[in-house]
Amino acid sequence: MAISIDRRSFLRASGAVVASGAFAGVGRSRTAAGFGSAQTHPIKIAVKYGMVGTNDPRLSGASMADRFQLLKQIGFDGVELDSPAPYEADEVRAASAASGLPVHGVVDSVHWNKRLSSPDEAVRREGIDALAGAIRDAKDFGGSSVLLVPGKVGGDDETQEHVWERSIAGIREVLPIASELGIHILIENVWNGFCYDHGGGADQTADLLAEYIDAIGSPWVGVYYDLGNHQRFGKPADWVRRLGRRVVKLDVKGWGIEAGFCKIGDGDVDWADVRKALGEIGFSGWATAEVGGGGEERLAEIKERMEKALRG
Repeated sequence: MAISIDRRSFLRASGAVVASGAFAGVGRSRTAAGFGSAQTHPIKIAVKYGMVGTNDPRLSGASMADRFQLLKQIGFDGVELDSPAPYEADEVRAASAASGLPVHGVVDSVHWNKRLSSPDEAVRREGIDALAGAIRDAKDFGGSSVLLVPGKVGGDDETQEHVWERSIAGIREVLPIASELGIHILIENVWNGFCYDHGGGADQTADLLAEYIDAIGSPWVGVYYDLGNHQRFGKPADWVRRLGRRVVKLDVKGWGIEAGFCKIGDGDVDWADVRKALGEIGFSGWATAEVGGGGEERLAEIKERMEKALRG
């Protein structure tokens, strides 16, 4: 039987964990049999669009269509864009159609500055409007999700409890749009102090993040789990198991005590256990690299490292 710990005690103390909530079935299910085999490949590999051509003068003048085509030639399954961004939906759709490379989603790229957890109601309103715009962009670009950081813990005006309550209120405002357009709002675990103790140890669990998702109570809200971001605070494979089918998509990077944030496959992440955990929860879907980008050679290296980490 699960042992329940009062959530508000955690939020006030910023250090404890809570018991599990109801199991939210927002992800795509799949049996573990054959997971990651060369024939099935249930994980689709993508990159963030901003990684394409970084610090490579050969791609400085390349069009979106050219960049999409390069990713397709390297063997990526898709790409993720930002919202708002300096490109129009017609350009995105044309590049995708010409290359055969789908856009699987967008990142709400203003969620740090226009935080849903801000003590300023006007800023929160800007954040809500930006989230609604990102949902529309995801639909217009042909994607299925928006990556969202729900807030940042800091000071007396943005405590754990503030982030929890304000972000849920903001997300619920846009759920009718998400439902109408068929777009998931996916919460990413980052170093924002929310749903974990930033000064705590390396054995923290995903209990509070699971409860947060369940508290929103919508099939359109899940987790965009970053496999490297919380290596410092807990084992990624254990977080995957605890979050279960709340995990809809993955971000992929490395992290280690000595290396810090690093290339995929370097650092301390136990990728074999991650693969095992993903199989156990029946994960099937998108995994997107979030590391330093570059030109063709660097992007090919990223793809090779992702395949080794996620497919073995």
